[in-house]
Amino acid sequence: QVELVQSGGGLVQAGGSLRLSCAASGSIFSINAMGWYRQAPGKQRELVAAITSGGSTNYADSVKGRFTISRDNAKNTVYLQMNSLKPEDTAVYYCHAPQYVIWGQGTQVTVSS
Repeated sequence: QVELVQSGGGLVQAGGSLRLSCAASGSIFSINAMGWYRQAPGKQRELVAAITSGGSTNYADSVKGRFTISRDNAKNTVYLQMNSLKPEDTAVYYCHAPQYVIWGQGTQVTVSS
């Protein structure tokens, strides 16, 4: 079974930056689209950013211009670079591989004001 292992996250002040990574391992022949989601307390999980195997990207309106999703296919890894962080970005962030219907373990991002 394919597994997704996340790293990064933590506590940062408003205006700061963090980078999340998500590495896929296991019985992988190929990897297609990948996505980053987040879930804040009392709210539904929402799509933050997505990237296709060809490198096309899409972002939630709330993070456009601040977040960048990228991938390194040689490493089977997807990244989320988060700049100009705001307190409302505070959430647990998850990477997702819909191709395998699996999720990363989640990592807390907390932005202080």
